[in-house]
Amino acid sequence: MMNLTPLQSRIMREIVSYVRREQLSLGTHVAESQLAKALNSSRSPVKFALGFLAQQGMFTHDKNRGFFLAQNACDLESLAEQLSAKSEDPIYQQLAELRLTNKLPEMFTEIELMRELGVSRPILRNVLTRIQQEGWLEFRAGQGWRTLPAIDSIDAYRESYALRIMIEPAGLLSEAFDIDRKRLEECRKQHLYIAQGGFLTMTPLELFEANSAFHELLALCSGNRFLLQTVRRLNQLRRLVEYRQAQKKRSQRQSHSEEHVEIIDLLLEGDRLGAANKLRLHIERAKADKVQSDIFSLPPANEKEMQLP
Repeated sequence: MMNLTPLQSRIMREIVSYVRREQLSLGTHVAESQLAKALNSSRSPVKFALGFLAQQGMFTHDKNRGFFLAQNACDLESLAEQLSAKSEDPIYQQLAELRLTNKLPEMFTEIELMRELGVSRPILRNVLTRIQQEGWLEFRAGQGWRTLPAIDSIDAYRESYALRIMIEPAGLLSEAFDIDRKRLEECRKQHLYIAQGGFLTMTPLELFEANSAFHELLALCSGNRFLLQTVRRLNQLRRLVEYRQAQKKRSQRQSHSEEHVEIIDLLLEGDRLGAANKLRLHIERAKADKVQSDIFSLPPANEKEMQLP
């Protein structure tokens, strides 16, 4: 596959996920406008993604009629895995692994990192800029780069869940809460698909993104922009940890999605108090499941460590 931008990779993954979630059959017409609306995107990146996926054999394209599925949804697992594997820059993955295992120095310069990783400054700068936006590195003029607090230990993991337990259920009881019924129903359909077997074939990245989207949608409905900002930031930080967990604990994703469906049902019924209580129990259960993980175990003793001056 050609090199793709993060936006292009994301839109393509979401199109494949959408087709698989909806269980669309061979020959189904997929309209650009319909996809753009479903993915909350503009038509331009969707059009590019459809063209690229047509080259991969997922769609056929008729100049006058548009795009049609050339494969059944159940036959797209391999393509989903390819896009998932292509979604992350290897330099980003390497830095994330160093940060999670506490082997990234507290302070370092770009020149030191360029030498250690064997990459050019423009490539490294793009990755560092992305990481700065995600909030686990910051640039200090005249000093270089400094690591910021991240979810890199059991204690930090526990604290992140404790914060979520405090704020996410409260958002459902906010005076500014405004239910987005259409988006909640679409989210329900996705998590019902996951719970009914989709978790067995979805990639770890698809599973994590579905989980994050659920929690961010509830935060959006709260009507509190700062709650939404906080939940998004926590999702960015826990992404480093939970993407790796999703590869090992698929069965948890089934039960989590079942609970997501129950929470959405309560909201659609108008029972915000019941939904808030269920959400609190849901996050507490996730906390109990995950903070006992060995995800932060030290790597083998012979694994190369980063040696910066």
